[in-house]
Amino acid sequence: MEQTNSKNYSSALLTLITVFFFWGFVAASNDILIPVFKEKLNLEQWQSQMISFAFYFAYTVGSLIYFFISKARGGDILNHFGYKNGIAVGLIISALGTLLFYPAAESASFYIMITGLFIVGLGFSLQQIAANALTVAMGDPKTGAQRLSLAGGVNNFGTTIGPLLVSLAIFGSVSANSQVADISAVKFPYLILGALFIVVAVIFKFSSVPNKIENITEEVVSSPTDVAAPLATNDRKGAINYLQLSLGMIAIFVYVGVEVSTASNLPAYMKEKLNIPTANIAPFISLYWASLMIGRWTNSIGAFSLSGGVKQVLKFLMPYIAFAVFLAVNRIAQHDITPFYIYAAVVAVLIIADLLSRGNPARQLLIFSGCAIVALFIGMFTTGMVSVFAFVSVGLFCSTLWPCIYTLAVTGLGRHTNEGSSFLIMMIMGGGFISLLQGFLADHFLGIQFSYLVGVACFAYLAFYAIKAKSELKTQGIDFDAVEVKGGH
Repeated sequence: MEQTNSKNYSSALLTLITVFFFWGFVAASNDILIPVFKEKLNLEQWQSQMISFAFYFAYTVGSLIYFFISKARGGDILNHFGYKNGIAVGLIISALGTLLFYPAAESASFYIMITGLFIVGLGFSLQQIAANALTVAMGDPKTGAQRLSLAGGVNNFGTTIGPLLVSLAIFGSVSANSQVADISAVKFPYLILGALFIVVAVIFKFSSVPNKIENITEEVVSSPTDVAAPLATNDRKGAINYLQLSLGMIAIFVYVGVEVSTASNLPAYMKEKLNIPTANIAPFISLYWASLMIGRWTNSIGAFSLSGGVKQVLKFLMPYIAFAVFLAVNRIAQHDITPFYIYAAVVAVLIIADLLSRGNPARQLLIFSGCAIVALFIGMFTTGMVSVFAFVSVGLFCSTLWPCIYTLAVTGLGRHTNEGSSFLIMMIMGGGFISLLQGFLADHFLGIQFSYLVGVACFAYLAFYAIKAKSELKTQGIDFDAVEVKGGH
């Protein structure tokens, strides 16, 4: 029976992680829309950034709507309506948002376009609340973080190819004598994307993805020391009353913040300190986001039913397979990839850190946060390409932090899991606030290189959270170390 369930969950998981691809595809493609609308509509820089603001702020608004409707109904929406149904509805909402790209492109209306993006983001927020909780619960609780890493790896594949495909669709219409794309071309890739949302929504409706999380928990949890099994006496009034969740909200805020701000401030650092032109910076930004894919592909190995020997071999091979994907994509884009070969040595540090963590989310969060702090200090106290690769390597150590934080934060919440998940999704807004803080400090106080002290502070909190969450969960009868020994993971 256990093997059958595992197979069923594996099949459903493949369907589930398709939505993770869409999140990455759209989020990264926004960077293509910004310069197109800015130049065509003569927008100021802050106005063009409303594209990103509208998209990410929608996550917070969507999470708040979810929370208040659940409270008004006297119970969690997804527990009543169903996880699979919730994701399908979220996809339909996002599809409705893409329809606005047609009038936006035809009338060159910036406000209609960002309204469309906002609606797409609202749909994504509902999908995230449901899909993240399902990914953790749908299988062995000991490998919930690895399944989130697998889904995150699919998300990062979307961030890799999304900008390339959208750029091709938009700028493919640019003539040899023009440097400005026809803004009407924007509608086609997003209308196609909307059609895909509807197709996937139908697939979800008739898929084997579970509709109720309680049924899953009953099948995979056998004792109070298992990850998803809170003691009955721990049941509290709401998710916010659990310390691992309240502290985890801050952790998600600073994690998304440091992940985004490390990359967004890198071009300014390379231009100011290394005098590298903007045209040559793109591959380094690409490597940063590819680094997240490298780490997530590596950590996702634990989500598969493979023999111990195969898993150990893949722990060494998978990061370099992901690194090869980065090299291939940039080679296709006709970038010189020879300067990046040395990064293979940095990837080896990730492999060692991953082996030391042994799949324990609290230990992995602590080790990876420590590695990121070291990388940031190396970047701040060295010069040249050493400092650049040090800052870029932060992407490696950010790669698995979302699943680690999410798993620690929702563990033990029981019937409050979805409410807790909505709170965590709400904190994605940290990506905007932390980036602004680092940029402000770089301009007025610290300079661009030492502004990365903001990142050090963020990772210091994440290390604290790893220790505190582990301690708090133990007081609730949940011991990750005991689960690890029991599962032989």
